[in-house]
Amino acid sequence: MSQERILIIDDESAIRSSLRGILEDEGYFVRTAASGEEGLETLAKGNFGLVLLDIWLPEMNGLDVLAEIRRLEERPAVVVISGHGTVETAVKAVKLGAYDFLEKPLSLEKVVLTVRNSLLRVRLEEENVQLRERLQSQNHLVGKSAALRTLRAQIRAAAPTEGRILVFGENGTGKELAARIIHQRSPRRDQRFVEVNCAALPEILIDAELFGCLKGHGSDPTKEKKGKIHQAAGGTLFLEGIEALPLSTQAALVRALATGSFEPLGGSEPVPFDTRVIASAKTSLGDLVRQGRFNEDLFFKINVIPLNLPPLRERVEDIPVLIAYFLRIYCLEYGRTLKTIHPEALRAFINYSWPGNVAELMNVLERFVILVEDAEIGPGHLNLLVEIREQGPLPALRPSLAEAVRRAERDAVHHALRRNHWDESRTSAELHITPEALREKIRDLRITLLP
Repeated sequence: MSQERILIIDDESAIRSSLRGILEDEGYFVRTAASGEEGLETLAKGNFGLVLLDIWLPEMNGLDVLAEIRRLEERPAVVVISGHGTVETAVKAVKLGAYDFLEKPLSLEKVVLTVRNSLLRVRLEEENVQLRERLQSQNHLVGKSAALRTLRAQIRAAAPTEGRILVFGENGTGKELAARIIHQRSPRRDQRFVEVNCAALPEILIDAELFGCLKGHGSDPTKEKKGKIHQAAGGTLFLEGIEALPLSTQAALVRALATGSFEPLGGSEPVPFDTRVIASAKTSLGDLVRQGRFNEDLFFKINVIPLNLPPLRERVEDIPVLIAYFLRIYCLEYGRTLKTIHPEALRAFINYSWPGNVAELMNVLERFVILVEDAEIGPGHLNLLVEIREQGPLPALRPSLAEAVRRAERDAVHHALRRNHWDESRTSAELHITPEALREKIRDLRITLLP
């Protein structure tokens, strides 16, 4: 576990010196600031778990500093320090979000105890979040297929190391959840797991989001922004959809990974970081490298340990296990009697290609639990739900020829699938096409099993 970091903001040098000595003797990493402005600048440059903040400060007082701290993206715990005449103000500060307060003259025992208790509270809050994440992260590893057993073994081997990991898989296979499992089984489990969805950010904002920025250089020129790399210091940074990063950002990331430091936008001094990087992609980065659309150096740096998450169609034997698991979860969640599934309905589930993988299967089963009142899910329920989806919006009065052809093809494929209980081999034989061509048509025509 990394050394806990404390910032002392007090205008009295004697108090700063004595508090620093006391806390460093206790094993903490300590920095000091003589004013509120200096303290906020120090916070912008480093991750601190706790701030000891004097209420009475020149120019910018302690309550104003507390208000600024509360607006930070990464908020440390705050313990305020008050004199005899400012106890009421200290109580007000606690109501505004401070964890506790210390009254001058300071007692050595009281300082150490208050600091320990405040940091313990921070850790407990973090652990509660991590526990919820750990419970959520188990869902996609349910099953007994050879592909899943191989993946679990690879995760067990990779998690305790510091090796960078590239997770590849289609939509809905659980790339983020695999990354969370790796983090939770690593030596960094007590630190933050920070996610960046590379595809969701406009290109103009991605550098500031990743590396941070100084005042005057971000979307809000009045504020400094701490980047995700900095926020993940000591923990794990998950770059989801790394193929979406612009080439210029990829080059900056290569430099950061090579040197262990980065420069925020507008900055000139390198900021060191110690962060494990896990990246995910849903397309082949090797192909993108050959096309000149992905930085080759970055590919080699993040692809130390490659993990491939199999699509659900390659682990068909897991579908009954997943159905039983999620039916139990959702029935408990919605207070319903545990449901079973008729063998014929189960066969339709197994025969379906599940383009959305486990995520799609989860959504479908949740809808069954909500909409089906019977104790057993049968073929009748399946047909009803398919019809709800396939009706869709009312057609246009005068569709184009291409649209009319598309609808006719969609109806033909859909009805053939239903006649054959979603068995792709039988359906493709009936339609005189290959199973691969049928799966492509299912995706292109947006044919899905349930609404």
